[in-house]
Amino acid sequence: MATKPRKKSTAVTEDEVFDMAADLFRAMAAPMRLKIVSQLCNGEKNVSELLAEIDTTQPNMSQHLNTLYQAGVLARRREGVSIYYSIANETVVALCRSICVQIAIEQE
Repeated sequence: MATKPRKKSTAVTEDEVFDMAADLFRAMAAPMRLKIVSQLCNGEKNVSELLAEIDTTQPNMSQHLNTLYQAGVLARRREGVSIYYSIANETVVALCRSICVQIAIEQE
């Protein structure tokens, strides 16, 4: 009687969870990235629209957008020559919003 091969466990270890959380916090650890996430909470935008609302250069904006995209915080889609960004991870948005609100309350 043949035995079934054991399925590989897809569960992550506690250390892997902490490593992934640290990577995510590193991706969010720049004021510019928090501003970008805040702007995208209002809906999808392209780079030009973000630059109209956030004072930085286009190369700097693109670098931060790519970091957030690579971290899984943002999604992107191409329409013609424009790339549109949107929130891909609502949990990150809720966490950032909660922390920023708490800091604002504590400063009053």
